[in-house]
Amino acid sequence: MLFIKVTFDQDSYQLHKLLLVSQHSFVIGECMKMSFAGGVDHVGSLGMIMESGDTRLLFDYGLTPGKPPTYPMKVPHTDALFLTHSHLDHIGMAPWLCGEYGTTIWGTEATLEVAVVLLQDSLKISRLESYPIPFDVSDVRRFTEESTIIKYGDRAFVGPFTVKTMDAGHIPGSTMYRVDDGGNDVVFTGDINTVDTRLTTKASPPKCHTLVMESTYSGRPHPSRKQVEKAFLEKVKEVLERGGNVIVPAFAVGRTQEIVQILDGIKIEKWLDGMGRRVAQIYLRHNEFIRSAGSLKKALDQFTFVKTPYQRAKAAEAPIVVTTSGMLDGGPVLQYIRRHKDNPKTAILLTGYQVDDTNGRMLMDSGSIEIDGEIEKVKCEVCHFDFSAHAGHDELLKFAEGAKPDEVILVHGDNREMLANDIESFAKVHLPTLDSTFNY
Repeated sequence: MLFIKVTFDQDSYQLHKLLLVSQHSFVIGECMKMSFAGGVDHVGSLGMIMESGDTRLLFDYGLTPGKPPTYPMKVPHTDALFLTHSHLDHIGMAPWLCGEYGTTIWGTEATLEVAVVLLQDSLKISRLESYPIPFDVSDVRRFTEESTIIKYGDRAFVGPFTVKTMDAGHIPGSTMYRVDDGGNDVVFTGDINTVDTRLTTKASPPKCHTLVMESTYSGRPHPSRKQVEKAFLEKVKEVLERGGNVIVPAFAVGRTQEIVQILDGIKIEKWLDGMGRRVAQIYLRHNEFIRSAGSLKKALDQFTFVKTPYQRAKAAEAPIVVTTSGMLDGGPVLQYIRRHKDNPKTAILLTGYQVDDTNGRMLMDSGSIEIDGEIEKVKCEVCHFDFSAHAGHDELLKFAEGAKPDEVILVHGDNREMLANDIESFAKVHLPTLDSTFNY
């Protein structure tokens, strides 16, 4: 068992009824049944159920971030939950499962520790934003009590199932799972990345009969990582040379640690604000999941960490600040933007995808942002750089082909048809829809 020391406040939260999103069933062979609790035809709330006899496993159980968030369907009693990684769209409902059924949670050590940080933060945000969330502090405590560490290459045995872990390349500790019940062979990818980054090494396609694969970037290829890094650094230097400040909003989990390393070569005053520092410290403790602990530590040592409001005021005047949140929907980034929004020499360098109805998307589309309930025009430069931790269309296609599956089930995407059209040249493809049933 993994026990993580966590400080909880004593506030209680009412358990709210879950929103039923979708349910899709697959029967593989004669004894294995596969269904989904959500996250099939959209990104978010992913959850895959596998049943054989009296044993039921769940792979991921997330929510869909929003104001308020939305949730997957309520699942019945589950023997074990296997988490692919710590992002909320994959783990957000895990505490509810623990509180309801005492389900055992499996994941890598990095995934489990970062998950606790994000789940605590979700409770805090729900309280500040006054929206319901279907778990409370006692459920998060139960999550830590029921957590069990699994390493890459390990096998877990639950009922008739054998579950093997493999590196998914998405963020440190991210995992794919191969599920075998003695006659059927299914790989569930979670989110994958098939190119090396400063932080992680790429995932390799595992041979399998049935591949359940994410399709987040179906129809959308990525530029090369080297090109993106080069353009990003050139823009940073350009802004500094003209006397502006560089504000880099970054996701706390994965993106902040990568950006810190990319900025390693720029020897100037740099500050780091937000949850990304705490996550970086977790990754350094579990450095088997990152490409180079030495590189990350060296890069972090060049930053000054914001710990107090006084330091935040100093960071606002610094040449470079990396800060949460990545989509500008809260966190310290809004204070930095408020300070610099009227300065055309300054630049906001967005480093992640900006979801619809977020502040980041509003800024990209209209040049405005909401701060403290007011829509403010932003005069500083705004640039976006594609540092995605997901495989793009071409990489997903190559990954699927390399797995040599007979069948591919595409989930976790809102544009799956484009990828399906390309995969059909070498495998049978399924696009689950509401109440779909498949027999093998």
